[in-house]
Amino acid sequence: MKEAYKPFVDELIELAIREDIGDGDHSSLSTIPADERGRMKLLVKQEGIIAGIEIAKLILQRLDSEVKFEQLIEDGARVKPGDIAFYVEGRLISLLQAERILLNVMQRMSGVATQTAVYVDALKGFKTKVLDTRKTTPGMRVLDKMAVKLGGGDNHRMGLFDMVILKDNHIDFAGGIYNAVTKCKAYLKERGKNIPIEVEVRTLADIDEVFRAGGADRIMLDNFTPEMTREAVAKIAGRCEIESSGGITMANMRDYAACGVDFISVGALTHQIKSLDLSLKAC
Repeated sequence: MKEAYKPFVDELIELAIREDIGDGDHSSLSTIPADERGRMKLLVKQEGIIAGIEIAKLILQRLDSEVKFEQLIEDGARVKPGDIAFYVEGRLISLLQAERILLNVMQRMSGVATQTAVYVDALKGFKTKVLDTRKTTPGMRVLDKMAVKLGGGDNHRMGLFDMVILKDNHIDFAGGIYNAVTKCKAYLKERGKNIPIEVEVRTLADIDEVFRAGGADRIMLDNFTPEMTREAVAKIAGRCEIESSGGITMANMRDYAACGVDFISVGALTHQIKSLDLSLKAC
């Protein structure tokens, strides 16, 4: 895990524990002796990419520092029904308290990783990389970004703070691409901020405006057809990075990659996923 992610993950785990356990797991506390120990396994019930084992371990350790964790499969591995990702041993109450929290995290992260792998596999043979977006569940973005990487994809910006993207609304409110880009560069220079600038373009003529304003680190081709994309790549090639976004599906993404774009961003990696079926069972 990136060191910068840890505070977000720690806060998320604390919130999840408060949300689920509250003033106590009364189901377990009323039926299981406080000092009774046991062993459980993380069972895979569906084919896909496993993700979130690292986070599951943190959740267990947060609830009980004496829990023993035996990991059998690495995050990012392809799994099938019947595979066991890890064994965990400790106080049964601690294991039962962790069960739903870690499953919620792992099932979603594994779903994102599995979905990402499908898109990555579809682009084999091309230089084009698959990027995620900010279309994530509030509070879960770090885990979604981690899962995308485990599925073989790449991360776009984390948030509004680590990269500038001048999108259609910014451009329209600023009075056009030239104004938006020049204002942005002046703003970053004045504040001594060295972060990348990406500009969304909607027409081929917009590309010329970007370079008239001094250029950008990346240009995003928004809702371009493959034919328009080929023309755009010819205009931009070698001057900055190129990203395609909008209207791209599994059916046509190879057509866009064939145009020579560096990146394709896909919101569906994180907002149209199916969680992977996993369970934590006694053993």
